Amino acid sequence: MASNARLDHRNPLVIDTHELGRRPGAMQRLTREVDAPSNLGIEGVVGVPEGTPLELELRLESVMDGVLVTGTARASAKGECVRCLEPVGLELEADFQEMFSYPDADDRGRVIAEPGDDAEDDEDRQYLEDGLIDLEPLLRDAVVLALPMQPVCQDDCQGLCSQCGARLTDDPDHHHDAVDIRWAALQGLADTMSDGEKDEMSGDVPRSARADEKQEK
Repeated sequence: MASNARLDHRNPLVIDTHELGRRPGAMQRLTREVDAPSNLGIEGVVGVPEGTPLELELRLESVMDGVLVTGTARASAKGECVRCLEPVGLELEADFQEMFSYPDADDRGRVIAEPGDDAEDDEDRQYLEDGLIDLEPLLRDAVVLALPMQPVCQDDCQGLCSQCGARLTDDPDHHHDAVDIRWAALQGLADTMSDGEKDEMSGDVPRSARADEKQEK
C-alpha cells in the first residue's frame, strides 16, 4: 500500500476494526457477501468472473502489534480446459491469514511505518489505515494460490486429436490411418490423375490403341 493511500470505508472489501478498540485478546467474527472485483484469478486461464457473488468468513483478532485477520473466501470460478478447450467450472475455497500492524502517524496524520531491521520484511508488512484494512490484495493472492494452474474438465480428459481437432473423450475409438510420409505426395498425385494417365505411367496400352494395332495387321 502506498504511504499516501486512503481507503474508502464504503468499499465492501475494506474492513473497519474500530470495534476491537486495540484491546489485545478482543475478537470479532464477520460474514460478508460481496461482488468479486475484476481480474480475480489467473488471467487467460481461470478465475472468478467480475461481479460473481463472493462469500467471506472473517475472524479479526486484536494483538499487541495490530490485528490478525483469518478468513475463507468461497466463489464459483470459470476457465478453459487446457487439454480440450472446453469450458470449466469449479467451486473455489481460498483460506488466508495476514497480520496488519498498527502504524504510527506524523503531525500531518500521514500513515508511516517504523523502519525495520529487515528492509524486505518491512516492505511486505501490511498496515492498518485509520483502523481500516484492505482485504483485496490479500484476497487476490489467496485466490491465485487456490486455483489450478492447468484446469481440466475431468481428470481423464484425453484432449483433442492432433490431426482433426476432434475431442477424444467423446470418441475413444477415434483414429486416423497411418500414412507413410515418404509416399504421401505420390498418393496425392495419383488421386488427381485420370485413368489414361495412370495407364501410361504404368506402361499399359489403352484399348483404343490396341484396336488400331489389330486393324493395321
